[in-house]
Amino acid sequence: MTQDGRRLRGLRSREAILEQAVSLASVEGLDGLSLGRLAAATGTSKSGFFAHWRDKEQLQLDAVEWAARQWTEQIVAPALRAPAGVRRLFALHEARLRFYGEGVLPGGCFFFTVQAEFDDRPGALRDRVARAMNDWQEFIRRQVAQAVAMGELVEDVDAAQLAYEIDALGEMVIIHSRLLDGPASLVHARRAVLQRLRALCPDPTLLPED
Repeated sequence: MTQDGRRLRGLRSREAILEQAVSLASVEGLDGLSLGRLAAATGTSKSGFFAHWRDKEQLQLDAVEWAARQWTEQIVAPALRAPAGVRRLFALHEARLRFYGEGVLPGGCFFFTVQAEFDDRPGALRDRVARAMNDWQEFIRRQVAQAVAMGELVEDVDAAQLAYEIDALGEMVIIHSRLLDGPASLVHARRAVLQRLRALCPDPTLLPED
């Protein structure tokens, strides 16, 4: 095998491990990651892990990076195809709900699980998780601000407040879909954000009625 072939094989192996790590961590948290279980799930020997990671913490940090990349590819990128303004803001919320509804991760949301795991534990992992979550909040705030600047939301909208509400309604799906409402939680979360945006939009016909 050529050097390029070995490099490509190594990259694929690393990505397969990270994909499985994010999937498992969405249920059990990052501390619940077992090298033995990951090795069995991906067909990788335990010794093979050390070709990619020097220790478990580096694997955990890379799992956070992978989860952020997955979030960008499956939620942010599809939303960016919608017209800028209030329609893109709603498309972002719908893409998130679709991610949850399709069961991409067995635990629903990687970041929902790990934020509770590391919110009171200072260190590199907490900092990386916090940065990813802050980046997400800031992205929503920018979409709100852009919609205001375009005249598609009323001028006195508090961008930080509205972004918080949209994020909170999306996050609530994780709890309710498993413990309370099941699939109905997706309907409630979609309708709540849609009604909020329509009430703040000078031209509500830009958004669906329901």
